[in-house]
Amino acid sequence: MTADQDPEPAARVLREAARELAEVATTLREVSRHATAAATDGAVHGSLRRAPAAGARAQRAVLRAVTDRRGLGYSMAGGPVGALGSKLGGMARTRSLAVRMMTTSLRLRIAAVCLDNPELVTDPLLARLHEAVAAEREMDAVRALCTLIRNRGTARTLSAIAPIFGEFLALRALLDRNPLNDRTAWLIASGEAAASADPITGLSNRAIAALDVGEGAARRTASDPGEAARLGAHGSLLDFLTNIRVVGPTGRALVQTVTGPDGTRRHVVQVPGMRIGHPDLESPADLLGAFSSTLMDSAPFSRALAKAIEDYGVPPGEDVALIGHSAGGGAVMNLAQDPRFCARHPVTHVVAIGSPIDFKRPASPHTWVASITNQHDLIPSLDGQGAGSCFDLHPDWYVVDYTDPAHVFPACHGIDHYTANIVEDLPEVRARLEEQLRPFQGPVVRSQLYRLYDREPGATTTSVVTTTGGTVRLPLRCLEGNALTAYFTADPAAVARLPGEHGRAVRVGGRALVALHAFENRGTPLGDYGEAHLGVVVADPNGSRPSRLWRELLPSGEHRGLGTCFLHSVLTTDRAHAVAAEVWGHSASVGRVRVAGGDRPVSVTVADTDGTVLTLAGPLGRRLPFVHRDLVVYSWSDGIPQRSHIRERGRRWVHPSPGMRLTTGSSGHPLARRLDALGLDGARPVLCLVAPARSSLRSPAVPLPAH
Repeated sequence: MTADQDPEPAARVLREAARELAEVATTLREVSRHATAAATDGAVHGSLRRAPAAGARAQRAVLRAVTDRRGLGYSMAGGPVGALGSKLGGMARTRSLAVRMMTTSLRLRIAAVCLDNPELVTDPLLARLHEAVAAEREMDAVRALCTLIRNRGTARTLSAIAPIFGEFLALRALLDRNPLNDRTAWLIASGEAAASADPITGLSNRAIAALDVGEGAARRTASDPGEAARLGAHGSLLDFLTNIRVVGPTGRALVQTVTGPDGTRRHVVQVPGMRIGHPDLESPADLLGAFSSTLMDSAPFSRALAKAIEDYGVPPGEDVALIGHSAGGGAVMNLAQDPRFCARHPVTHVVAIGSPIDFKRPASPHTWVASITNQHDLIPSLDGQGAGSCFDLHPDWYVVDYTDPAHVFPACHGIDHYTANIVEDLPEVRARLEEQLRPFQGPVVRSQLYRLYDREPGATTTSVVTTTGGTVRLPLRCLEGNALTAYFTADPAAVARLPGEHGRAVRVGGRALVALHAFENRGTPLGDYGEAHLGVVVADPNGSRPSRLWRELLPSGEHRGLGTCFLHSVLTTDRAHAVAAEVWGHSASVGRVRVAGGDRPVSVTVADTDGTVLTLAGPLGRRLPFVHRDLVVYSWSDGIPQRSHIRERGRRWVHPSPGMRLTTGSSGHPLARRLDALGLDGARPVLCLVAPARSSLRSPAVPLPAH
């Protein structure tokens, strides 16, 4: 039987790694020879200044050592030139000795995992993927992954590669031509710190996490009758896990007080995982909040939990246990590592289930921490280290990495699955957890649910305004709908000639920026209606918000100065028209607005009783994901500028080169006249923003202070 017919595929992987180690040893000998030659030339002949020829030979020897594959490989470093040379070398696929040693280490780790999970090498599709990555055949690796997903489905594919997911990503990042993800690859491979960037693209993770802003807030909320009946009335491990399942990923947390076996009152905070829905909701437990809780030491999620505990009235000095699942585990660990919180409330126990907490540490060395993770659960690996890691990052923690036969992701990540595993399949783990949590076993004497928020809900004042169309409660909320915004450029002189106040137009390349917004709104206090607005992008009318580039780039409009002044609006109902004109001071009329295309709007039509006012139609072209930006709207009332803010939620796409075209109708409508005055009849937008599923909250118009 030949080596190629080896019945043990894992053994073949080990042999390949051993061969790589032998090459590394040979390389080290060559490095020693080059270094000795350089040192000898330098010692015998002196410096380059005193012996130019000998010095040049020494420098050549050093250069060979740091660029020759038989030396250190291409290992330039140090200073701007060295860093640039290193990145260029990586793009050219030149490998340094350090990279070769690390990739060898990763292959050895994968081989070790394959011994416990032989399906990784006996399964032909998985073996094809592994071999393509190890051999640096990127296109083959992509094709192998696509084949896996097509044949097995996404869930089964992710479950299958979960045990080597971190090593797989690090190996690919070290071997590809992208220099931006090298730092992340080293962090994952060395276990030094949490992944600082996406290991595929190299985009900064912390830059994305920093978008999750807010001081955190919590409000008491009543449980449904069915929920109240299922919440545990006794403190125990099974009750706490059941409570997390009952509360569910709804953006809520539960605080309970129990009387322990010794008669002492203690408190337990139970936190479910990420709330399902849009990536950025008002809840800190949304996708963005889960991301920031993993990578940041403090985030709105943990700050909201602290507010809940403060409102609950936990007396200073009384023991607190924190139990969290998924993103909730990351949030409670952030709370446990806050020294100010722990100085007031001793955190005696933290139990994190299916959570990425490898690079977090409690503020107190007396806090007992348990981390329970299924090796086929991908969520714990989001910080760069997953279950089954070769690093013993926390020898003082109780760390449980396990696997079970029914390990399909995402089912294996659910709290139901973890509870069943702990209760039925891991008796030793259950016994250890129950032993540690024994001080918290006893009758529940108080229980309170909290809804968590990024920001204090009371910061938004609710008011009722009377209009000719009836009363309306502000801020005005829209539960769902879609939107299309097209940006055009126009002659600034034409903008200046338009009637009415519209502020200082922002110029791009000497041209004014004009926007056409079209929204379809469903589930609002005004009923279902459509609206279209023609506006010009303007700076802060009175300069009360100084122009700062970082402010203008913020997704939230609360601190931005740039906004849009609506030149004319069309709304589809009399009531919506009355609110637009009387509450926000817009020049408005009633008409028909249709945003066609459903989940992917492709056209906008505005019409009145006399005919079509405008049509925007055509191909949108390629799209890119876009961080949603709230809309700041300016208007004037009796010469005084007013500012309102439309806070938007939902996925948004940007189309940088749309093929759409704007056509005005023959109607003498005010909107058509303004479009003609700006020379936009037949114009193409410079870009379009599309929100196929959108919710919004529009604040009242607030007069700007005089400056």
